[in-house]
Amino acid sequence: MNGLDWTVIVAYLGAMVAFSVFLGRGQESQADYYVGGRNIPWWAVGISTMATQTSAVGFISVPAFVALADGGGLTLLQNELAVPLAMIAIMVLLIPLFRKLELISIFEYLERRFGPGTRNLLAAVFLISRGLATGIGVYAAAIVLAVCFGTDEWVMILVIGVITIIYDTIGGMKAVVYSDVIQMVILVGGLGLCIGYALDGVGGWDAAVAAHEPARLVALDMSWGMSESSKYPFWGFMIGGLFLYMSYYGCDQSQVQRELSAPTAAATKYSLVFNGFARLPLGLAYAALGIAVGAAVLSRPELMAEIPEGKPDYMVPVFVLHALPHGLKALIFAAILAAAMSSLDSALNSLSASTMQDFVERYLARDTKISHVTLSKLTTVGWGFLIIGFAFVLGGEETVVERINKIGSAFYGPILAAFLVGVTLRFVSGPAVVSGIIAGVGLNLVLWFGVPDLFWMWWNATGCIVAVTVAVLVSLAVPQRWDEESQRGLLAWDVLDLQRERRWLPLYGALALYFVFMVALCALLPRLLT
Repeated sequence: MNGLDWTVIVAYLGAMVAFSVFLGRGQESQADYYVGGRNIPWWAVGISTMATQTSAVGFISVPAFVALADGGGLTLLQNELAVPLAMIAIMVLLIPLFRKLELISIFEYLERRFGPGTRNLLAAVFLISRGLATGIGVYAAAIVLAVCFGTDEWVMILVIGVITIIYDTIGGMKAVVYSDVIQMVILVGGLGLCIGYALDGVGGWDAAVAAHEPARLVALDMSWGMSESSKYPFWGFMIGGLFLYMSYYGCDQSQVQRELSAPTAAATKYSLVFNGFARLPLGLAYAALGIAVGAAVLSRPELMAEIPEGKPDYMVPVFVLHALPHGLKALIFAAILAAAMSSLDSALNSLSASTMQDFVERYLARDTKISHVTLSKLTTVGWGFLIIGFAFVLGGEETVVERINKIGSAFYGPILAAFLVGVTLRFVSGPAVVSGIIAGVGLNLVLWFGVPDLFWMWWNATGCIVAVTVAVLVSLAVPQRWDEESQRGLLAWDVLDLQRERRWLPLYGALALYFVFMVALCALLPRLLT
């Protein structure tokens, strides 16, 4: 890193802060701050949603998994297969209802439908799990960025955290979305440049592919994930992933809040359609980066020597640090930094929104003289420093990252169940839903500790199915009176416009066909590559 590199990085960070000041003008309400006045174009919402998925860890870990990780390869592409199908279900069952209710916190729906206890429970689960997971994500990104910039890890934790707190607090949801768009452009540009330089160094694409073992080019593992020998199984990714993505894109505050920032329900659907189609190409770009940079590193022993044993995630940073010219080197590192901040900014805004909407305004701030926008910004700052603290405290445990991901899968299915029974089954009651959530999470914990050979993605399905089953059985055994007046308009069928939905059938069909195409492409990849 020389003066040119540092100039590029500092200019990028300064531009992000200045841009947030511009976007933060005229914020008069929490709707302005948390959902951008519900006037952000669908394409920006769609790109921002995908940018959040493109974390710094993903930028470095997916290529490393493809090229160097023990047992790795293209099987990780199976993680994308369920996305188009999940989008169809979300667009039919959840989005029209959430848009009709004009929510900021999606947990408000649970209170209207089931009562305050259900809302409090799931909002608290979201705050705790998302806060901890985000802190771990910041630490994981800081480890690699410290190598990139030649600094200590604690310096990078503070840089990622403080800069994101500043622009997120000032600009709100608009700053989150539009900074994500910019960061996505930088990321894609960095991907392309890195692939180009790597291929130029090894003699082209065919030479890069030939440098890898044929087993790494296999993208489909048609196993179920119910034995230790199936580490990356198709059916585990397919079925578990369907429940995971329905929950993540449809019932996770950090995603849905952004989807509610679009001006209309149709615009929200377009943003989801975009993600349904665009995630696989991005995954293929990551895979191409792994093949290209992996070949470059394998062909240069001096680069392989720079990668610590057992830490393949250092592959991309080491290649960039030693193989790219100054200026471009800074652009790639800026892309990794952008990906880290993109994941953090969305989490910060949603944590602040849930804290304000689900707890502060309901219990603590009814008579405060501080404006709610100011209080919202202070809450954002508070969560920002909490996450920085989590990164320092929890980051030292190497096994925590994997455990946090498993905790997410233990809870995502039961959370999805609460919303699914809420929007589809009139007779299900609040106490029954809470019972179902406890049962679903309990089963997943039993599977976690008692059935270690079961692939963890299955927990998303088992947790949801058990939670729905228990909620239905408890409601049938202990029926509660349905209050027609207070519950009107809270089922998906209450707001479903069949005439309008018919207009979306071609896009739903296109997403379903795209799923078939994705599976076929993964099956054919070994032949296409060789």
